[in-house]
Amino acid sequence: MSLPRIPPLLLTGAAAVAQGVCARRSAPTPLSLTGAAALAAGSVWMLGGSAARFRREGTTVNPVEVDRVTALVETGPYRRSRNPMYVGMAGLLLAHAVGRRSWTAGVPLALYIAVVDRCQIPVEEKALRAAFGTDYDHYARRVPRWLDRRSVRGQGR
Repeated sequence: MSLPRIPPLLLTGAAAVAQGVCARRSAPTPLSLTGAAALAAGSVWMLGGSAARFRREGTTVNPVEVDRVTALVETGPYRRSRNPMYVGMAGLLLAHAVGRRSWTAGVPLALYIAVVDRCQIPVEEKALRAAFGTDYDHYARRVPRWLDRRSVRGQGR
């Protein structure tokens, strides 16, 4: 049984709303806002830079249209992560939790990562493997799914 896929941008928005509910009693401080701003800046770089690379290569940015992929992008943020757009979205959620000084706001972040990792990314990996074969397999062996080498998985499927 496969779980229904929710567009990641909608999922990110829902997680941000849930974070607001979780952190409603937490007040930001200048220090927490400074840390959040730094995290958000790096996250926007990952998200924007990766979307720009897709557009430059002429391939779809829409995660719902995984079968319309036309290029295997391995440059820019894609040298560090196979999913820098999701890393960027998760980073923005982390920045929100840090800015609000709320560990409970981390719960929606963890759920976001789990859902994207288990429901969205495998579908994308299957489409990329079908479109690019061993080129994708070699890329997947070199570059982690998220940022950590422990997230390199899914090869040989």
